Amino acid sequence: MIKLLFTLLISGHLFAGTPIEKMVPVDDVFVPNGFDDNDSTEVIISGFLPNLCHKSPKSVVKKKENKIEIEVTSLHYHESNPFCPEVIVPFTLSVDLGILKAKLHNLKINSNSQWEKKTQISISHSSTQNIDEFMYANASHVELVKGTRKVLIKGYNPSDCLELDRIEYQHNKKNVFSVLPIMKQVREFCPKKLIPFTYEWEVPESLEVSRLLLHVRTMQGRSVNQLIVLE
Repeated sequence: MIKLLFTLLISGHLFAGTPIEKMVPVDDVFVPNGFDDNDSTEVIISGFLPNLCHKSPKSVVKKKENKIEIEVTSLHYHESNPFCPEVIVPFTLSVDLGILKAKLHNLKINSNSQWEKKTQISISHSSTQNIDEFMYANASHVELVKGTRKVLIKGYNPSDCLELDRIEYQHNKKNVFSVLPIMKQVREFCPKKLIPFTYEWEVPESLEVSRLLLHVRTMQGRSVNQLIVLE
């Protein structure tokens, strides 16, 4: 009898300490516009982990023609695990969709679950063979100045021969601003030298929602994504 109880205790402990993959709640999907069939496309998903039993949210993408399914899961420990307090943990996940054909694609996130989301992304034809039409600032992070609509774009440019030309933007008419900090080369000699920068940009009042994603394009086809809430 004692041996049986000991076996059950050990198996229960192992079960509580062995994580399994489980779908997590998704509350919004942010789809930047401006991608073409020469870009590595991405969407950004926000959600929350119900408690600290959930760890390390990740995504799996399945593509078939113009249909894309994304499954967002996390490692889930059994609730009997002593290190699982009831604390909700929000997360933002950038999902790489790779290079897509120029057409309208249908996206489904966490299908057949209570957190299922559906949206679309439109890909245009590229006008150039280059990854980017312009050279963008090498941004690394974005900050919203509290109580304002002012955004600080920060990072390091690879040379002092580059200067900011202008910041353009476009939006998806819903909840994303794509921000394009376009650089210009001011002289031929460009020594390799990391130059820190901070560029200011004011969030336009084009969208009525206060919870927005800033999708800032950077060098070599990359981007920085920052979720903000305007007061």
